[in-house]
Amino acid sequence: MRPRFLKANAYLRVVAFRGAGEDMGVAASRNPIRMAVTAWEWGNYYGDAKMKGAKLDIAKWKRPSPETIPVAAKAAGLYMICTMSKHAAEAKGCSDAMFLDYRGYVAEATGANIFFIKDGEVHTPLADSILNGLTRQTVIGMLKDRQIKVHERHIMPEELEGFEQCFLTGSAAEVTPVGQIGDYNFEVGALTREVAEGYEKLVRA
Repeated sequence: MRPRFLKANAYLRVVAFRGAGEDMGVAASRNPIRMAVTAWEWGNYYGDAKMKGAKLDIAKWKRPSPETIPVAAKAAGLYMICTMSKHAAEAKGCSDAMFLDYRGYVAEATGANIFFIKDGEVHTPLADSILNGLTRQTVIGMLKDRQIKVHERHIMPEELEGFEQCFLTGSAAEVTPVGQIGDYNFEVGALTREVAEGYEKLVRA
């Protein structure tokens, strides 16, 4: 059978895992490493949020310390609290949830990095306890190419009140504006739209 190529928006995911083998318990060193590549058609991850901004809950769980789990890995074990938090957020009518980290700093959403804008400058959490996403890195590069100052730093949750705009980045989310996080509201402003449009052109060139 000839492969059917996707003509619209698509999502690719590569999964590496331990297959069946001699080990059946926690240890798996004697089991073979397998890899699977999946592809499927994918629309907007947050629906119509690209126009009006996603609504985020604040998760009750916190992103863990690097001393407890390999936070720089895109690993299944790190997604458990993401799934639970996203389900809880959706039950409240939200699109997603924002995590704080184990120290109480703003961390990320359940499957996306987070950025804020104030006075024409961009602020994003330092990637010292979160995944330094490829889309995050790409967007930071785009902003710096445009001579827009990017602050990678620790952000306290009470700072959200002073930010004007907010957006998420991720391989599924791409660049998605945020309109609300908990009780904090943000405008879907010009710079956020420019970043979203610029990234979309880049990945669909």
